[in-house]
This record gives sequence, structure tokens and C-alpha cells, in this order.
Amino acid sequence: MRNTIIMAILLGGLAFSCNENARQVAEDESAETAAVSDTTHLATALKSINTTDILNHTKVLASDAFEGRGPGTAGEDSTVNYLTRQFKKMGLKPGNPNGSYVQQVPMFGFTAQPTASFTAGSKKISLNFPNDYVAVSRRFVPTIDVKNSDMVFVGYGIVAPEYGWDDYKGLDVKGKTIVMLINDPPVPSAADATKLDSTMFGGKAMTYYGRWTYKYEIAAEKGAAAAIIIHETDPAGYPYEVVSGSWSRENFDISSKNKNMDKAAVEAWITTDKAKELFSATGKNFEQLKAAAVKKDFRPVALGAKANFNIKNKLREIKSNNVVAKLEGSDPKLKNEYIVYSAHWDHLGKDPNLKGDQIYNGALDNATGTAGLLELAEAYSKLQNKPKRSVLFLAVTAEEKGLLGSKYYAEHPLYPLNTTLANINMDVLNAYGPTEDVIVVGYGNSELEDILAQEAKAQNRQIVPETSPEKGSYYRSDHFEFAKQGVPALYAKSGVKAEGQPTDYVQKWQDKYTAEDYHKLTDEVRNNWNLNGAVEDLQLFFRVGYRIANGTDYPEWKQGSEFKERRDKMISQPQDTSRAQAVEM
Repeated sequence: MRNTIIMAILLGGLAFSCNENARQVAEDESAETAAVSDTTHLATALKSINTTDILNHTKVLASDAFEGRGPGTAGEDSTVNYLTRQFKKMGLKPGNPNGSYVQQVPMFGFTAQPTASFTAGSKKISLNFPNDYVAVSRRFVPTIDVKNSDMVFVGYGIVAPEYGWDDYKGLDVKGKTIVMLINDPPVPSAADATKLDSTMFGGKAMTYYGRWTYKYEIAAEKGAAAAIIIHETDPAGYPYEVVSGSWSRENFDISSKNKNMDKAAVEAWITTDKAKELFSATGKNFEQLKAAAVKKDFRPVALGAKANFNIKNKLREIKSNNVVAKLEGSDPKLKNEYIVYSAHWDHLGKDPNLKGDQIYNGALDNATGTAGLLELAEAYSKLQNKPKRSVLFLAVTAEEKGLLGSKYYAEHPLYPLNTTLANINMDVLNAYGPTEDVIVVGYGNSELEDILAQEAKAQNRQIVPETSPEKGSYYRSDHFEFAKQGVPALYAKSGVKAEGQPTDYVQKWQDKYTAEDYHKLTDEVRNNWNLNGAVEDLQLFFRVGYRIANGTDYPEWKQGSEFKERRDKMISQPQDTSRAQAVEM
């Protein structure tokens, strides 16, 4: 914490000695006391979080009647109305200062109908949509044409000065089609080639440079006409079907005055097999070029091929909605400071082109997380003594379309971000039972995880880093948009050590879900779910937020975090608590 003041969150502070050793002991004792104290006061709130309520909310939100909760559909209307009714029922105030429970998010929907082909000399490489590729244009125009565009392989498509890395090496790619690998470069250690260099791109952990959003952003900045990412399941952490299932249907972006004409005309993905076919047709070896791309001295490689894209965009303007409720703080001096709990309410909607089942119900992803948000809101509403600071419960739209709802809130906050202490995000709750550990996604980033560790200890649990940081989960859910703006953001999940189960139980469960249900029609409520672990996690998140809401200090990013500089600059500015936007956004 910024100061060395002892946090006495739940029962009052402990005086501390000027003697450094005594002070440290006092701090440790205070932290433990804070984590386990005031049980009587919190008992009713904590007890209100239960498996029955989580399941009931999830069943409603994931029902066919909600049509997969697609933004801009009747399913959104049903979802927003349901969440609003629940917040009102709890007695929570509207979260928008204009007196509404919604923050409008202006977006446009675009459904791409693409045709594409590659030519290498006299050989034409056919591309079947969406089995071989997907392609969209985020420009708000009805037709996009990219003709005979020279194709260039740019490795991982990254320009990172702090790592001395530039995959473009000054090459002018204006009007060209660039082809990139997914994720960060797995740079091998000089001392041991079987291990990754921990000083480069976070070692095993992914940085933002590895996210597809960054790759398209830098492509647009460089002036590329089209940007293609080669999908590989292992480093991506999800199969190509996740990409094709999402990108081949209606997608969304936030409306802009320039109609997104600063974006690359085409953003596309191709399968690994199709990439190998392309490289082979041009006399190149995919594996060799991939190996070369993990070195700093890699230079772009002209493929000697041409790309052709034609995209017909079916366009519509929509106003989707974030849903937000507020529990006002009890301390007049602190109630203009906020803790934000978030979860995305949206999923993939329905696909009328499918035969039989057409609805992507999104039960685990993220009806459970939204249900958890409601449970936390209800728990806070049960408190007789409200926390000193205010608490927001934010259900955001269009996470599945690129974190758009949280991005819009973070860029158009209803309450100032320099007085927003923390974001605690939930995305897919545990349906496999209690665990002995708690995974922190983005481990080592902020002091929020120190508070989490202390509260987890009260549950006889310990926090651990995520098992696959290379998949970049920290950049794939709504907390990231808060982090990008500098707000400390916590994204934690149940761990991998399930109580009373074999050591590989959780991993097998998660692998099965990813392979069979994630972003598929089959993500529906199951009779064999065990939501006791979800309850335990939500109670933990409640305690963390409650403790911050009654604390004395602002949680900070840790040294080395890529978000710390932004936060430090934000906090150094005068705090303007009058910036709450009292207009419909």
C-alpha cells in the first residue's frame, strides 16, 4: 500500500510501534485479523451467496428465451430487463448518475460476407469461408476490396522498443497484406535453449504484444491493407473453431466519427494448414520461417504471393447497454471513491443459419459470472453497516466482441477513474467444486492479490499463478480495459487442486470444457455441476472488495507492472469527484 498505515478493515486498527520489527509484527497480525474478523457482521451477507441462487440466475440467463444474450437483439432486452429488476429488488441505486441502471454503448454491427484467394505465380490457393479463413472489415462501409496485394510475412508482427524488437525493420507495408504468427515470440534462453528468456516478453507469460487486438492495431498504424493472423491451437489456447464461430457471424465495434477508416481494411485469420499451403506454394518453409521469427534479427520476408479480398458488410447501428447499480458508501468523505465488480452479460446470440439448435446459451460463459455479480450485489445489500466507499456492480456488454462494453466504460467512466480503487472481474465461475487454491491471472501485477492472499488464507486456501500464462488470459476479459486505463484490476479463479479429487481432475475438466463446450452450442446448464466452489470464490471476492471499501489506502500496481506508470500519473493529478457523467452515454 502507498502508506504503512495498518489496514484494519473489518474491526478497527491496531496501533503500531515506531520500532520497525514491532511494526511489521503488528501489520501481519492486523492483516490476519482483517481477514477473519467481524464474522457476525458479515455472516448474513456471506450466507446469502449460495448455490441455489447462482444456479437459478444462470438458468434464467442461459435459457433459450434469452436467445444467447446477443448484443442488439431481443436477448439483450431480456437480459437488461432481468438485471435491472434484480438490482431494484435488492434496493440498490441506479449506477448511472442520470438516474438510470444502464449506460448506453453506441456500437455498430457488421456481418461480413467475404471472398478471398491467394495466388503464388500461376497457382491459385482457394480459401473456403469459414473453414480455412475468416475475414472482417471494421470500417463502417458496405464494401471492401483489396486486390493483388503483395503478401509479406512479418513474424509476430510486433514493434516493442523496450525489448529492442521490431518485426517490420522499417519495411513500408502500406497497401500490402501482412501475415503474422499468434502470441508473443517464444524467445529461447541463451543459457538453456529448452527454456524461455524471462527478460523477453514476460518469458512464458503473454504480454499485450501477443494479443490479436495489438497485432491488428499495429498493422493499421503501419498502413497495411490487410492483416492475417495464422491460428495455431496450442499457443492460442483455443481451437480454430472458436475463431470461426465468433468471426463468421455478426460482430461489433464502438461507433466512431471517422467510421473506423483508420483501421486496416481487412482483419483476417487463417488455419495453420492453409498457411503451410501458402508458404509451400511460394517455395518457403513455414516451420523454418517460424523458427527464424523468434530472433531479434528477423527481417520481413516477401512471400511472392498476392492476396485478394472482397467483403460485403451488412451494417447496422445499435445502442447496446452496460447495466450498472450502486451501493452508496456510508462515509461522506469516502463515498465518492469506488470499487467496481464486473462481469459480462453477453454471449454469442443465435445463428439462424444452423439446423436444429441455433442458440449459443453461454451458460458457463458467462451466465455464471453474471449470476455471481448478482449474488455479490445481494450480499452487499444485506449489510447492516454499509462500507465506507461506494461499490458499483457493472454488467458489461460485448465482451465476446472485443471487450467493447468495458472498453467504453473505461474510456467514458460514469465515475472518475482516479477515485476508482479497484476492479474485480468474474468470467466463468467454477462448476467443478471447491479447491484448495486460487489462481491469480496476471500474477505479480498488483497489491490486490496480496489482499486476496490474506483473505484466501482465512478460507484455508492459497493463491497461485495461472498455469498457462502464455495464453494471455489477463488480456482477454473485461478487467483488462480497466488495467489499460491504470485502475488496479483483479482477475482470479478457482485453482487446480480440487478437494477430494485426483490431482488432474480440474485440468481434465477444463480441457473437456474448452474442447467440447467453450463458445459452442453445448455450453448449457448441466445437472452435474458442483457450484460450491463458485460460492467459496464469490465469498472471497466479497471479502476482498469489502476490505478495500473500508480501507485507508489505494491498492497499487507493483513495480515492473506495465500499468503502473499510467496509474501513478493518474493519482498524482488532482482528484475531481465532480466528473461523474450525468448524461446517458
